Amino acid sequence: MVHVSAGTLKDLEFDQIRQLCAAYCVTTMGRSAVLEISPMALISDVSHALQKVNEYLSSFHNDNTITNHGFEAINKALKMMSIENTYLEIADFRNIASLAETANTLILFFKKFKDYYPTLNEDASLMAPNKTIGLEVYAVIDKFGTVKDNASALLSQLRRDIRSVQSKINTSFAKALDHYQKLDFLDDIRETVVDNRRVLAVKAMHRKKVKGSILGNSKTGSIVYMEPESTFLMHRELQNLQFEEQEEVIRLLKTLTAVMRSFAPELQQFQFFLTDIDLVSAKAKLALALKAVLPHISETKEVEMVNAYHPLLYLSNLKEGQPTYPQTISLNKEHRVIVISGPNAGGKSITLKTFGLLQLMLQSGFLVPVKEGSTMCFFERILSDIGDNQSIENHLSTYSYRLKQMRQFLNKCNPKTLFLIDEFGTGSDPELGGALAEAFLEEFNEREAMGMITTHYANLKLLANELPNLVNANMQFDENTLEPKYKLIIGQAGSSFTFEVAQKNGIPFSLINKAKKKIESGKIRFDKTIVKLQKEREKMEKISKSLETEQLKKSKESNKMTETNARIQKKLESYQELYDYNQRLIHLGQKINQIGERYAKHNRKKQLMTEVMQLVETENAKKKSAPKSNQKAPKSPMTSVSKEVQDKIKTIRASKQKQIKKIVEKPKPMLHIGDEVRLFGGKAVGTIEALEKGKALVNYGAFTTKVSVDQLELVKALQA
Repeated sequence: MVHVSAGTLKDLEFDQIRQLCAAYCVTTMGRSAVLEISPMALISDVSHALQKVNEYLSSFHNDNTITNHGFEAINKALKMMSIENTYLEIADFRNIASLAETANTLILFFKKFKDYYPTLNEDASLMAPNKTIGLEVYAVIDKFGTVKDNASALLSQLRRDIRSVQSKINTSFAKALDHYQKLDFLDDIRETVVDNRRVLAVKAMHRKKVKGSILGNSKTGSIVYMEPESTFLMHRELQNLQFEEQEEVIRLLKTLTAVMRSFAPELQQFQFFLTDIDLVSAKAKLALALKAVLPHISETKEVEMVNAYHPLLYLSNLKEGQPTYPQTISLNKEHRVIVISGPNAGGKSITLKTFGLLQLMLQSGFLVPVKEGSTMCFFERILSDIGDNQSIENHLSTYSYRLKQMRQFLNKCNPKTLFLIDEFGTGSDPELGGALAEAFLEEFNEREAMGMITTHYANLKLLANELPNLVNANMQFDENTLEPKYKLIIGQAGSSFTFEVAQKNGIPFSLINKAKKKIESGKIRFDKTIVKLQKEREKMEKISKSLETEQLKKSKESNKMTETNARIQKKLESYQELYDYNQRLIHLGQKINQIGERYAKHNRKKQLMTEVMQLVETENAKKKSAPKSNQKAPKSPMTSVSKEVQDKIKTIRASKQKQIKKIVEKPKPMLHIGDEVRLFGGKAVGTIEALEKGKALVNYGAFTTKVSVDQLELVKALQA
């Protein structure tokens, strides 16, 4: 069971959290439920509540948005149903039907998306959808909020009769109106309505000439309002029918109330379910506004709040455009108690309240504004002593009140207790009060309670260094500007900067020196030592940040070098592929050159064709057997090498192609009769005597022969 006093809830401003949350509710019952939230007794209940809020929060970021849960409270209707022979109003039935429909929709929704909302579905699955409630209500009442004509045969007949009589009344009145209008007995307005009845506006001088009942007259008395005799009797019949209609409507409502009475337990369950959904929804909306998360819940006494901030301060600063400084707070078996010191207005109290308020919020089922991955645990008792609590009514001074609080702390402190004390030991003589506070702190430590205190007392700072499981902490303060940094540093006590702050606030330096002489030199040295240690810590932090920056810079440079090496390696691979490709081209060119030389020497076309075909087949076989990545080798290097290399490659290729072309494709000479020629590769020179169909008759002196023009090369052309 969790023990948290009303005073602790007030000290930690928990009611303001409830008020903030209540503003997000959409139902009156939801708002009432939020305002009654308090820390829960069982950790299982806390975990269940936190999971529901976390699941609802996730619905704001996915496509499966949770449907509307709004409803009108039916508490009054449920009470009425418990009384026999009573009946509900039509509005009550409509609220009941709407509530049942909303509950049905959500129950089916959570069942459909149980993978997204397992905990919410767990609660919803405790109920079964009930469509009968809505069907029963809407069988009697229509969407406009009236009892349907066909709700019963008698009601249907009565309403038909009522409409018939009303029609007859209108017809009869119209005849009377027309008749007396022609006789000029009526005023210019002709007619009006009195007591829901149509009446004739008769001139006062003619009232005795009109048959009917007088129902009133004008303020001046010049007009008399009369109901024609013919409609008077019909109105009496209409009233009787309307009375019977109302009786039948009441009978139907009583019957429907009796039907709803049997569903009262389900309706109560539905209302409780929707109220809880409204509460969970409000908590989730508040979590969204605070950027709150679900921390890890530890079963051991361990707290690691990372980047925690006070929710009320965060919202206030957000509205004013001011920053909120987060704190990292740790409590565990080794460090059960934190002793925070430092100057006033440095953030000690707000850090204390942040820790306490977030713990209350967590144990009340609220997500908390900490960094994801933070760890929190469960305390069975939370005690606090924060602020000046003088009691005029009970004639208690601040110190008397604090002693009374300490007595309660001593009675209740155990390993499952969290205590929070602001300005521990103040209110009495500093020496005596400090000594008593020291004794209290030793007792709390022996009882293995966890807690956090703020103090200016040097003896408590020393005690935190000496005792096991206690740790000093300070709120950082800039000695140069004398401005707080609002940052908690665990592991070192803090100076109060008493004289420095006094100097900043205009206290004469001579007076400050006079004050320094009045206190023990040991205390001054102790305070100076603390200030020096704080400076050293700040210096170390700067060095640490500088080293981190340098390390990050080197890491970036290393990554850059790795990328550069990868690019160079890729280029080398491209050059290698290009080299291999060019070597293959050169080798191919050499083979073609050899084939061309053999052909020129032996003039064997068949052998030429055979060798060329063999060469082509060999190259094709190589391409097929080569890996796919190598098939595109000629192309890929060209896209990766530099423009200069590409230009050189083009030059080499052009040169090789020219060589091959010279070998394979000799240019055809333009031969004429009388030109001196010789066979390709031959030495004998002859003269062309005749040309006919690609053949040339060549005279070599000793003999004459016919040769194909393609086999001849021009030695000397005949001069024109």
